[in-house]
Amino acid sequence: MNNKPVFLNRSLSEWFSSLPVLALLLLTLIIGTGEMLHGQLLRFGERTFGDPTTNVQYFMLRADPVRPACDPNKDIDAAVQAKLNAPVSDDPLDMLFADAPQDPEAIRSSLEAAKALCIEKNDIYERVVQNITPELKAFRAVETGFFGIFKFGTENRPLILLAMFAIAAITTTLGVHHINLRPPKTQKDFFVYNTAMVVANVILAFSSWYYYTKVLLASGIPVDKPLLNYIFITLFVTLAVISAVRLLRPPQSAPAGGNFGMSLLTIPLFAFMAMTSAATFFADQHWAGIAIYLGQLLEYSGIFLNLALYIWAGMLLKQTRVVTLFMDIVRPWKLSPEALTWVILLAAAIPTAYTGASGIFVIAAGAIVYKEVYSAGGRRQMALAAAAMSGSMGVVLRPCLLIVLIAALNKQVTTNELYGWGVGVFMITSTLFLLFAMLVKEDSTGRERAVFTTALRESARALVPVSPYIVITLLVVYGYKFLLDAQLDEFTAPVMLPVIMLFIVIFDKIRREPKAQAVAVNPEAERRLNLEQAVRYATNETIGHIGALIMLMALSVSVGGVIEHSGIMESVPADMGSIWVTLTILMFMMVFIGMIMDPFGAVILVSATVAPIAYSNGINPIHFWMIVLAAFELGYLSPPVALNQLLTRMVVGEEEMDAADAEVRHKSFYYRYERWILPVVVMFSGLLIVVYGGQNLVMHGLEWQEAIGNMMRSLFG
Repeated sequence: MNNKPVFLNRSLSEWFSSLPVLALLLLTLIIGTGEMLHGQLLRFGERTFGDPTTNVQYFMLRADPVRPACDPNKDIDAAVQAKLNAPVSDDPLDMLFADAPQDPEAIRSSLEAAKALCIEKNDIYERVVQNITPELKAFRAVETGFFGIFKFGTENRPLILLAMFAIAAITTTLGVHHINLRPPKTQKDFFVYNTAMVVANVILAFSSWYYYTKVLLASGIPVDKPLLNYIFITLFVTLAVISAVRLLRPPQSAPAGGNFGMSLLTIPLFAFMAMTSAATFFADQHWAGIAIYLGQLLEYSGIFLNLALYIWAGMLLKQTRVVTLFMDIVRPWKLSPEALTWVILLAAAIPTAYTGASGIFVIAAGAIVYKEVYSAGGRRQMALAAAAMSGSMGVVLRPCLLIVLIAALNKQVTTNELYGWGVGVFMITSTLFLLFAMLVKEDSTGRERAVFTTALRESARALVPVSPYIVITLLVVYGYKFLLDAQLDEFTAPVMLPVIMLFIVIFDKIRREPKAQAVAVNPEAERRLNLEQAVRYATNETIGHIGALIMLMALSVSVGGVIEHSGIMESVPADMGSIWVTLTILMFMMVFIGMIMDPFGAVILVSATVAPIAYSNGINPIHFWMIVLAAFELGYLSPPVALNQLLTRMVVGEEEMDAADAEVRHKSFYYRYERWILPVVVMFSGLLIVVYGGQNLVMHGLEWQEAIGNMMRSLFG
């Protein structure tokens, strides 16, 4: 690492990746905040510079007026005579009316109306000019400047996303950070890994080239923003070249040998999706198929830019002591590992909901969750299960970005309805985890018990260092509310959360955490000690995760296209006869989709193909989407892919995974595979309750409400 070229204390990769991505993230923040600020500037301009007495409004003052070209002092009599004496035109159309006699009164009336309108225009012009002051000119320069920023951002969101995605994808490829079932270690691993990368990126480059040249250009219709197509083609060619060079020059530090079967597990998930999608599309000579579905990445550019902001907020959170200080409040109670894990999962649901996707919280705090559960006496396998589940329960809570996407694609539901049901689903799954964890807990004889008064006193003392972070959060939230008239909700959270986290990081670094304490929390001192280092390191991590996650999401949409293109959904009957049979079939179908696709791509697929089938079979739309979300979370925790388990492996490290396996090698089947079994059992039980209990609630909810109402009336008259 030290041998790499450094300029101004920055490596070349930071100059060419971190700095541009940081600029794009800040630009996205400015654009989002600019939209809110511009609305307030318009209101301020209207109140300050508008003149109700002369009926001059601020929108009339945003640009210098142009004096009307008409003459307000026009002589009507002379104009009428001129019109009557005008020579007849030789235009054939005018000749059609040559014999019609001209009515002087009609001409006069028309000219008088035109003069009145001219006088009114000049009057408005004079009133507007009188209100143009130096103060107005200064203010409108600021206001129109903000308007230009967010107008540029709104019109160029796809370009901003694609630029960010391209830089992140190249950086992720150079760093070998793509998501796979196991990281490459041996020479054979790297051979298989890079071969798959070359094949996948050549496929993507060819499909993108074919789509642009043979479909878009061949259509004869002008291509809107061709630069986007050029970036796609250049990106995949670049990734293919990088992987080809790596294939010819494998890392010398990698040991020789390896098992070919195990090496197949190193193939990045996105590469596997690209190759399987190509096998289907290319077999039908649908060469542009993958590129067409990749285009949906740009259609929902706002959603994916928000996702990038959420990832950045999560990485900034990782650079603070917030999670550690929160655990200081809980530790005095000396909870059992099972109870502590439950409390952590309840607390983790809030940032999970605000980060919009379960994987982001696992990346940001999964390692801390693992360490805390293990330090409290929990089994390593249970700690791994807790880390994998830490991002699973909050996806149904406000203001989860996934639910915003569902509501945007399905007019049958609203975010308020989905969030309302989501609270019930969250209570079911969290309670089930506590019950199952208690059922399988090991003997806790000899565990030290907390003294209530002592624990209460120590927890209250631990609240003191947490309170500044709470105050900062409230100040930012209320600052947005009072200054920009924006509340923290599912629409503003992507902008407000990174701003909150930036202020928290600033405060955290001003406090100067002792280095010994930072190293104690993380032996690799991953939490940087000064502000510049913290923001830079958080951005570096964000780039890797943006490149890996968005690449996976983009190809996941393509896999959805394969399913849609295959016609499998068309073979599903519109009416299955029984709503219970329909629920069962759709439940397993959603779990399968959750196993192989990321949530955002899966929602797009389900909205287009499965949701209409569910609606036509009489399934309540809100109930259906609760089933979908619960099934997806089960899919993300279930083999063979288990995305959240893969992310847990990434953040915890291979050494801890090996230690966890060694720790339970002599134990029974359940404890050997607890990190897999516990999450699956909990989420599958919760899914069954959501599916069948939810349907009973839909069918009999009105009857229960009526019965409860009758009972209350009989009791209280």
